[in-house]
Amino acid sequence: MSLRKINFVTGNTGKLREVKEILKNFEVTNVDVDLNEYQGEPEFIAERKCKEAVEAVKGPVLVEDTSLCFNAMGGLPGPYIKWFLKNLKPEGLHNMLAGFTDKTAYAQCIFAYTEGVGHPIHVFAGKCPGQIVLPRGDTSFGWDPCFQPDGFKETFGEMSKETKNQISHRGKALELLKEYFEKN
Repeated sequence: MSLRKINFVTGNTGKLREVKEILKNFEVTNVDVDLNEYQGEPEFIAERKCKEAVEAVKGPVLVEDTSLCFNAMGGLPGPYIKWFLKNLKPEGLHNMLAGFTDKTAYAQCIFAYTEGVGHPIHVFAGKCPGQIVLPRGDTSFGWDPCFQPDGFKETFGEMSKETKNQISHRGKALELLKEYFEKN
């Protein structure tokens, strides 16, 4: 049986590594297309990115949009986390909640997939509830050191890759993608 091939459109090597680790029974290749940064709700952003990516690739594509949502801030920074992280680093994300007693948050991952131009776009969403803490652990991948998932004493930056991939927002969304492929 041949592996299902997926063109994952990302320039983020950390995301690519995690997707490959989670989708072990797939042949995941990276296509680095410079996609526009859309504004709006996460599902809308993922769908727009998918439409743009399929026009560039002219074949099956998978795109992702990740959000980190602070409950005290009504879900912000949400899909704009990339820009907050770039400017504030994990320590600054933690400091954003200094004036709030509510430190709860959720990580959300939205994947959008299409078989190609003219085919429908399928959306797969995963969420992981947790809280924002002082950064601990590996600082090499985004906001992992300041996000501690519910039920764990470790941040994403402290836990093993295997554990993180089983419980994370990305892992949950990719499980839905796998289920889709099993049915189709």
